[in-house]
Amino acid sequence: MASAELQGKYQKLAQEYSKLRAQNQVLKKGVVDEQANSAALKEQLKMKDQSLRKLQQEMDSLTFRNLQLAKRVELLQDELALSEPRGKKNKKSGESSSQLSQEQKTVFDEDLQKKIEENERLHIQFFEADEQHKHVEAELRSRLATLETEAAQHQAVVDGLTRKYMETIEKLQNDKAKLEVKSQTLEKEAKECRLRTEECQLQLKNLHEDLSGRLEESLSIINEKVPFNDTKYSQYNALNVPLHNRRHQLKMRDIAGQALAFVQDLVTALLNFHTYTEQRIQIFPVDSAIDTISPLNQKFSQYLHENASYVRPLEEGMLHLFESITEDTVTVLETTVKLKTFSEHLTSYLCFLRKILPYQLKSLEEECESSLCTSALRARNLELSQDMKKMTAVFEKLQTYIALLALPSTEPDGLLRTNYSSVLTNVGAALHGFHDIMKDISKHYSQKATIEHELPTATQKLITTNDCILSSVVALTNGAGKIASFFSNNLDYFIASLSYGPKAASGFISPLSAECMLQYKKKAAAYMKSLRKVQQSLEKISKLEQEKEHWMLEAQLAKIKLEKENQRIADKLKNTSSGQLVGLARENAAMSNAAGQDEATAKAASEPIQSTSLCRALSKRLALAEKSKEALIEEMKLASQNISRLQDELTTTKRSYEDQLSMMSDHLCSMNETLSKQREEIDTLKMSSKGNSKKNKSR
Repeated sequence: MASAELQGKYQKLAQEYSKLRAQNQVLKKGVVDEQANSAALKEQLKMKDQSLRKLQQEMDSLTFRNLQLAKRVELLQDELALSEPRGKKNKKSGESSSQLSQEQKTVFDEDLQKKIEENERLHIQFFEADEQHKHVEAELRSRLATLETEAAQHQAVVDGLTRKYMETIEKLQNDKAKLEVKSQTLEKEAKECRLRTEECQLQLKNLHEDLSGRLEESLSIINEKVPFNDTKYSQYNALNVPLHNRRHQLKMRDIAGQALAFVQDLVTALLNFHTYTEQRIQIFPVDSAIDTISPLNQKFSQYLHENASYVRPLEEGMLHLFESITEDTVTVLETTVKLKTFSEHLTSYLCFLRKILPYQLKSLEEECESSLCTSALRARNLELSQDMKKMTAVFEKLQTYIALLALPSTEPDGLLRTNYSSVLTNVGAALHGFHDIMKDISKHYSQKATIEHELPTATQKLITTNDCILSSVVALTNGAGKIASFFSNNLDYFIASLSYGPKAASGFISPLSAECMLQYKKKAAAYMKSLRKVQQSLEKISKLEQEKEHWMLEAQLAKIKLEKENQRIADKLKNTSSGQLVGLARENAAMSNAAGQDEATAKAASEPIQSTSLCRALSKRLALAEKSKEALIEEMKLASQNISRLQDELTTTKRSYEDQLSMMSDHLCSMNETLSKQREEIDTLKMSSKGNSKKNKSR
C-alpha cells in the first residue's frame, strides 16, 4: 500500500516536472523571440541613425554650397554695382558689353533662383526627415524599453522556473533514495513473506492431508448415519431452528413497547377528537338544547358516537403484537401473526373514516351555508374539508402498507422478500405525511376557532368544545410526529433484521414452516432443559455415591470400635470372680453405657455417631439412597435415549469445521495473491527507479 502511494506520488511529481519543463520551453522560446525582435529593432535603429547621419552630411554640404552661392551672389552684386557707373560713362561705347552683362545677370538670376528653391526644398526635406527621425527614434526607444522590461520579466520567470526545476530534481532525487530504501525494505519483507508462504504451504499440505483423511471418515459417517441433507433444500432448511439471538429479541420487544406507547397516545387523541367533534355538532351551528339539529348532523353524531368500537381495537391489536414478541421467540415478518390482527383493526378504522367522511364534509358545508358564517370562516372550512380528505387518504396508504407487511405471516406469495425494504420505507413516508397533514389541520382549526370565538353568538360551551378539539388535534400532531420520527430512526434496523432466519437460506418459506420452526424451537428448548435436568441428576447421583461411601466407612469404623469394646468387657469379666461377676457386669455395663453416651455427645460435631442407633439410621439412609439411585438410573436411561439424538449435531459441527478449513485455505490463497501483487509492485518500483535514474543521467 505504501509503495503504491509512493509510486503515485512519484508519478504526480513526474507529471508536474514535465509540465514545468514544457512551460520552461515555451518561455525560453518567447524570450528568444523577444531577443530576436530586440536585435532587429536595434539594427533598424542603427540603420536609421546611419541614414540620419547621411542626411545630416547632405544638409551640411548643402548649407556649405548655399553659403558659397550667397558669397558668389554678393560678389556678383558688388561687381554689378561697380559696373553701373562705368556703364554710364561708356554707355555709348559699351552697349554691346551691357547687353552681354545683362544676359549674364539674367543667367545668374535664374541660377540663383533655382539654387534658392533647391535650398528651400532641401530645408523642408531636412526638417521632415529630422521630425520623422525623432518620432521613429522615440517609438523605437519606448519599444526597446518595453522589450527590455518584458525580457527582464521573462528572465525572472525563467530563473524562477529554473530554481523550481532544480528543487523538483532535488526532491525527486530524495524520493528516489527513499523509494530505493523502501524497495529494499519491501524486498526483505517479500523474502520473509516467501519464507512464511513456504511454511504456510507446508502447513496447508499437512492440513490438507489431515483433512482429507478426516473428510473421508466424515463422509463415511455421514453416508452411514445421515439419511438426507436438510440444508440442501430451502423447504427443509426453513424448518431448522436458527441460532437464538437474545439481543435481537430484546431489541424488538423494546421497539414494540415504544410503538405500543405511541399507538396508545394516538388512540387517546383520536377518541378525544371524535368525541369532542360529536359534542361540537350538538351545539353548532344549532344548539340541540334549544332547537333540533339537521338530520345530516344527527346521523353524523350517531356515527361519531360509535368511534370507540373502531379506535380501541387498534390499541388492543398493538398490545397483542407486543405480547407475542418474547425473548424465546424468533421475530420476523413470517412469525408475527398478530400483525394481521392489527392490520384488520386498522382496516376497520379506515372503513369508519370512509363512512364519516361524507357526513363531515356535508356538515362543514352546512356551517358555510349558515348566516353566521363569514367569508374567512368559510375559507377555513374549505381548507379543513381538504385536510379531512387527505387524512383519510393517508390512513388508506398506511392500511395498504401494513396489510402488505402482514402478508408474509399469512400468505407467503403475497409479498416478495425483495420488496420488504421498499414497503417499510413507504410506511415511514406515510407516517411523515400523516404528521404533515395533522400540522395543517391543527393550523387551520386554530384559525377557525379564533374566528368563531370572535362571533357575537359564540357561547362558552362552543369555546370550551373548540379548545378541547384543538387540544386533541395538537395531541394527534405530536403523537404522529413522535411515531414518524421513531419509525424513521429504526428503519435501518427493521430492514437489517429481515435477514434474521435459518442458516444458509434467504428466509422462511411460508408461515407454516415458520410455525413449525417455532414448535421445533420449543421442543429444542424443552430438550435442552431435560438435558440440563439429566446433568443435575447425574451430579446428584455422584454426590450421593460419595456420601454413601463416606457413611459406609463411618459404619465400619463404628462396628470395629464396638467389637473392641465388647472384647474388652469380655476380657475384664473373665478376670473377676464368680461372686462379683454379676455386680461388676452390671456396673461395667452401666459405666460403659454412660461413657458411650458422654462420648457420643462430646464428639457429635467432629466425629460420626458410634452407636448402634446411628448404624440403623445409616442403613435406612442407604436404603433410601439405593431407591433414589434406581430412580436416577431410570432417568439416566431416558437421558441416554435423548443423548442419542445429539449425534445429529455432530454432523453440523463437522460441517462447520470443514467450513473453517476451507476458509483457512481461501485465506492462504489470498495471502499468495497479495505476495504476488507485492512482488509486481516491487518490480514496477525497480523499473520506475531505473527509468528515473536514466532520465536524470540524461538530463
